[in-house]
Amino acid sequence: MEIRHINEKDDFQQIREIYEKSWQFAYKGIIPQDYLDNIPKSKWGGNILKNGRTEIAAFDNGRAVGTASFCSSRWEKFASCGEIVTIYLLPEYIGQGLGSRLLKACIEELELLGFTTILIWVLDDNYRARRFYERHGFVKTEEYMNDVIGGKELREVMYLWRK
Repeated sequence: MEIRHINEKDDFQQIREIYEKSWQFAYKGIIPQDYLDNIPKSKWGGNILKNGRTEIAAFDNGRAVGTASFCSSRWEKFASCGEIVTIYLLPEYIGQGLGSRLLKACIEELELLGFTTILIWVLDDNYRARRFYERHGFVKTEEYMNDVIGGKELREVMYLWRK
């Protein structure tokens, strides 16, 4: 398994597929099923390498099977923090330690950029993801934001990791 930065030579369709299948698996029962079943193909990947984030992927025998992205915090209130924006895996790779490896790679690169505090937003109802981050030292804060996905109001909670 190789983890490295995504580049222009990579197959962005494979990256889009990770987002789509991950959402359909991870958010089942959280986001309306009709929305998950009909995610427009154009929703994913249009901003790959164009959104100001550093994007990495895990490759298994040359096939992208997981992806993550990070940047300086997108939130003015938390400007001194690094932010992990995404970590997504193909469902068949969940539970094999790959998410931990992607998370570790994000943290290491953000530390190299000088960040000692890292935030991530997690859907409040996504208990699997919340447990994952908690096992890796992230602590739930009192910060939250409301979002609407697929016509459903959802709450995102912020987790922090400190060096």
